[in-house]
Amino acid sequence: MRAVLIVVLSIWASVAQADVTAREGWVVMKTTKSYGQLVDDVKAAVKANKMGVVTQAGPTAAAKARGITIPGNRVIGVFNNKFAVRILALSTAAMIEAPVRMYVTEADSGATLSYKTPSFVFAPYLDEAGPDLSVAAKELDAIFKAIAEAAAG
Repeated sequence: MRAVLIVVLSIWASVAQADVTAREGWVVMKTTKSYGQLVDDVKAAVKANKMGVVTQAGPTAAAKARGITIPGNRVIGVFNNKFAVRILALSTAAMIEAPVRMYVTEADSGATLSYKTPSFVFAPYLDEAGPDLSVAAKELDAIFKAIAEAAAG
């Protein structure tokens, strides 16, 4: 039993200390906001920028229901039908990437907002879709930047 407890505490400690770090194609914004506040602020900023919260998922509540406490962790899928129709006309395959996701994680010092830029997400489809996909992705880059700045600010 003691060995199991040590393993569980070790896993929990590694999860609690985990943080998202910058990597190619990602924007990572650390904030001093609480996890719940940042989730709410992302949703409000999405709406203010005329986009929609299409999906939400995270293991935090399900883990809590199982008696396990982990740091807040929420993936928020963001998109708008006008971009969906536009991109679908360019590449059926590219639509697997929609909605583009924003990721809110909880840390000891606040919450972090991360996302892959739409230009990075849609880059693998540019040869197939042509330059119009790049134009749409750059428009989405600006919208996602505005959402992130409003939410993290």
